[in-house]
Amino acid sequence: MTSVLTTGALTLTACGSRDDNKGSDSGKKTTVVIGVDAPLTGANSATGLGIQYGVQIAVDDANKKNTVPGVTFKVKALDDKAVPATGQQNATALVGNKDVLGVVGPLNSGVATSMQQVFATANLVEISPSNTAPELTQGKNWQTSKARPYKSYFRTATTDALQGGFAADYAYNTLKKKKVYVVDDKQTYGAGLAKLFTAGFKKAGGKVVGTDHVNTGDKDFSTLVTKIKNSGADLLYYGGQYDESQILTKQLKDAGAKIPLFGGDGMFSDTYIKTAGKAAEGDLSTSVGVPVTTLPAAKDFIATYKAKKYPGDYGTYGGYSYDAATAIIKAVANVVKDGKVPSDARAQIVGEVQKGKFDGIAGPVAFDEFGDTTNKQLTVYQVTKGEWKAVKSGTYDAS
Repeated sequence: MTSVLTTGALTLTACGSRDDNKGSDSGKKTTVVIGVDAPLTGANSATGLGIQYGVQIAVDDANKKNTVPGVTFKVKALDDKAVPATGQQNATALVGNKDVLGVVGPLNSGVATSMQQVFATANLVEISPSNTAPELTQGKNWQTSKARPYKSYFRTATTDALQGGFAADYAYNTLKKKKVYVVDDKQTYGAGLAKLFTAGFKKAGGKVVGTDHVNTGDKDFSTLVTKIKNSGADLLYYGGQYDESQILTKQLKDAGAKIPLFGGDGMFSDTYIKTAGKAAEGDLSTSVGVPVTTLPAAKDFIATYKAKKYPGDYGTYGGYSYDAATAIIKAVANVVKDGKVPSDARAQIVGEVQKGKFDGIAGPVAFDEFGDTTNKQLTVYQVTKGEWKAVKSGTYDAS
């Protein structure tokens, strides 16, 4: 509660200073900052860095093209280390910076839960390229009664309500797997995704022969591996990030259990394959959208990312991060005229993002009444000869 009250005070201070901005009348461009919150070090950092530099390329493109006359965009990236409390502190810091008119992130749904109210209190738009927990946009009772908790929160990634079922359908009907062992990392994203996969797999006709949980940061899975081997499962489904799953799959294969590990977008990273090595061969994951490498609009983005030698994995959320930043930039263009920032700019930008619609590099960008993307495409990937290869793209009807 204290952090929320403090945020409110910071908001008033920030908005009150906007009248000092003379814009292009003084011959200088106004600086508008787009904040980024993601894990930039430690756990999940490969995908977090992909978010940071996806935004950076969008900002550089906007400045080069002078997309918003009188405005120079800059990026302020903060490291949440995949820790909710740190994410909340970062949200408060971004709100307190009067030049920040939008934020891209976070990566983790659990971190988002701690940040949403801070941004909402300040009317500061937040667009996540990767959060997939349904309750973030549709409320805790989303399965029975959808209600949007925060009008300032949006996402360019579709939800686990679709991803879990999409994976379950593929596992049962395409892979012909009948018995699955389900493991999750007890986090908002991982546990939620595992629950939805489980429901979908059972509905399709499959059997769950065992369930278990791990802790983030765990490295020894010997006891769990024995349980999985003895269960008779022909598939292991994992709800969580690549940090643990890349170790789990290696230990599982080393123990002689030759069954594939199937996970969500949290493990769709080149880092997973590099760490697991040959043990990753045949493993699967779902991810949002279609492969960015197959989209003509993303060609320049990928070339720039590689040329700049940016760290991180651009293929997971880089395109969605670019599009999230672009949505903010386009909203700023409709609010900030001749470099002059109105005192209620943040609130106006929230409204502009809500009604925005354009073709992004990762697909069409628009938001429904809950702040969810209208792009419901998903893809199943499988590790083939040391690389993630798309094996199926489509949508899923969760009704």
